[in-house]
Amino acid sequence: MSDPQAPSVVHESAVPMYLVREGSGPVERGARDTVGGWPILPAGEPWPVCFCGERMILFFQADIPADVAVFGGEHLLVFQCPVHNEAVSADDMSGELPERFWDEPPRRYHGEGAFWRIMLHRDDTDPAVEVEPYLQPRVLEVGRATERITVWSLGDALLDDRDPDEVFAARGDGVDEFKIGGVPCWAQERESFTCPCGAELRFVCQLPENTGFDKQPHQPEQNFTFGPGEYGLFLGNMVYIFACPARCHPAAAWPVNQN
Repeated sequence: MSDPQAPSVVHESAVPMYLVREGSGPVERGARDTVGGWPILPAGEPWPVCFCGERMILFFQADIPADVAVFGGEHLLVFQCPVHNEAVSADDMSGELPERFWDEPPRRYHGEGAFWRIMLHRDDTDPAVEVEPYLQPRVLEVGRATERITVWSLGDALLDDRDPDEVFAARGDGVDEFKIGGVPCWAQERESFTCPCGAELRFVCQLPENTGFDKQPHQPEQNFTFGPGEYGLFLGNMVYIFACPARCHPAAAWPVNQN
């Protein structure tokens, strides 16, 4: 967690990081980097449904560039229920997640059930037949950028003989942007989670606070929305997506929320 009053050191890192921006032009079936559109789902996985029975909204999907650590070359999809819009929180902010946490979140999570679904896969699958009905489809542009890591206190970092990128990543915050790869920009304390398969979840993607996605004009306003005409994820909190590097299940991913 950063302290804006403390002196800081900024390190320009070589850690692969890609900014995500809305582009222009129509979205066609088969497009892989999109807000809304036609989801390209893992083999054998249906369009996700919330515990309440509502089909979830495809908020965005993107191909992860090949040089991003661990998940390069995979396809990321992020869904959330059109009815349920809550923050995901865990009492101790870290720890081992339970079996099938993507379907049955841990008891310390303060909610009724999984109203989101995040998936990663490398399957050669066709796009869904139906288009996402809630959001206006948008092209996403995923572009390489420099990850600038801010460290608020060097401490004994200068005595650490590891690669500087590794040292700064372990101690600092990356840029506060919608991005894939790079280093999280923590709004609060760092959080870490372990998959029930035993692997420590690894960072995939980050969305800043109040990242909005334009809804279709005929759709209702989102519950607890932060902006009229837009839908958001997890009440507009910062979203940090972590996933299992062992790929024990396409949906073995956890959304950390902070503000």
